[in-house]
Amino acid sequence: MKMTFAAAVAALALFAVPALAQSPSDAQIASIVVTANQVDIDAGNLVESKGSNADIKAFGKQMVTDHTGVNKQAVALVTRLKVMPEDNPTSQSLKKGGEVNVKNLKALSGAAFDRAYIEHEVAYHQQVIDALDKTLIPSAQNAELKSLLVSVRPAFVAHLEHAKMVQATVGK
Repeated sequence: MKMTFAAAVAALALFAVPALAQSPSDAQIASIVVTANQVDIDAGNLVESKGSNADIKAFGKQMVTDHTGVNKQAVALVTRLKVMPEDNPTSQSLKKGGEVNVKNLKALSGAAFDRAYIEHEVAYHQQVIDALDKTLIPSAQNAELKSLLVSVRPAFVAHLEHAKMVQATVGK
């Protein structure tokens, strides 16, 4: 299932929300979305060279495709809305967390890599859904941004369910 800019925003905002003292602004949400998508792109790209399970590799490739598409849409939307993404503690935290995840994954191989990757993806997508419901949708001020966040939520649910299905088959 393809994700839109709103899905990317939700994914990014999920990780950044704890670092913000207040609800994120639309500009902060935009920065969080781009960063969060890049984090999943980086991990997905690693799966291509390190993954050993065909289902894990396919899932990683799908995450790269979906999140790259979301980032392209995000840039187009913020450009059209004239919203300058604002770096913030959440986007910075997301970037650092993504770097740590990739570093940890690089140290693994075979089935251990596959399990660690998919476990992270399950947790990541659950966090995105929670962030959408509890922070991103309620915090979005722009009606178009809010509408997009609401409309992409089902894609995140589908990604979570797909990740759980893959997780159930890894190591068996």
